[in-house]
Amino acid sequence: MIGLITKTESNPFFVKMKEGAEAEAKKLGAKLLSASGKQDGDTAGQIAAMENMVAAGAKTILITSSGDAIVPTIKKIKAQGVQVIALDSPVDEADALFATNNYKAGELIGAYAKTVLGGKKPVIATMDLFPGHPVGAQRHNGFLAGYGLKSLDAKSNELAQPAEVVCMADSYGDAAKGQTGMENCLQKNSNINVVYAINEPAAAGAYKALKAAGKEKDVVILGVDGMCSNGVGNVEKGVIAATSMQYPLKMAAMGVAAGVKYAKDGKRQTGYTDTGVDLVVGKAVAGIKSIDTKTARGQCWGD
Repeated sequence: MIGLITKTESNPFFVKMKEGAEAEAKKLGAKLLSASGKQDGDTAGQIAAMENMVAAGAKTILITSSGDAIVPTIKKIKAQGVQVIALDSPVDEADALFATNNYKAGELIGAYAKTVLGGKKPVIATMDLFPGHPVGAQRHNGFLAGYGLKSLDAKSNELAQPAEVVCMADSYGDAAKGQTGMENCLQKNSNINVVYAINEPAAAGAYKALKAAGKEKDVVILGVDGMCSNGVGNVEKGVIAATSMQYPLKMAAMGVAAGVKYAKDGKRQTGYTDTGVDLVVGKAVAGIKSIDTKTARGQCWGD
């Protein structure tokens, strides 16, 4: 028996992850339990789900961590012989991690943005996740590093802010908050010409604010995820210039397979496994590896 615990049920990324886990469990003949927090950050809900699943007989827990408050429970259930594998977001004490290299995801869109902007001086706004989250920090700092600006390394949970970054807003990965954040940033500096967004909904929100201000054609917007409409579709429409596509279905399928293996041989999965990331662009540029939107359509997920 394997348990899958995601941050939320509503985010298309986690919906796809659950689909991947269900398909792999069916294929391998495993029983899958699933649960989620009420929203991103609901560690209490994730703790309760872990305890309930272990009580029901789960021998492997797959979890997309909402925060460090779950760590003591991870330690406790591991001591009871349960394997714990983190998906998407790293968390202390997990046996293993299957995830996107989020720093690389940021680097890809950063390098692309620099090429598209040409020799213009970047005036950057960032629509970030929220302070202290490793995935948010890795994407943000990777973006700056990819652009060739002063940044922090992949181990830091802090957000770098070189002089070229004139405004930083917490979007929580939400379109409405991305719009509000962008509106506030435009009030601070009307010359913004590059927007990095933690994900595609936040990027779409930023675009809405820019369009309302009549500036949407003057700004290069970049995101991360690989959603079908908000991501690939918006690259096709020119709403965003590029996005880094990740593979939630693959993360979950690999996690289930590791759970089945543990049930058979008792050997825990260890270390980090990179589940891949691809740069999706509307217009390819020399020197930067990318895939076009037609190729991405066959691998996208969600809305």
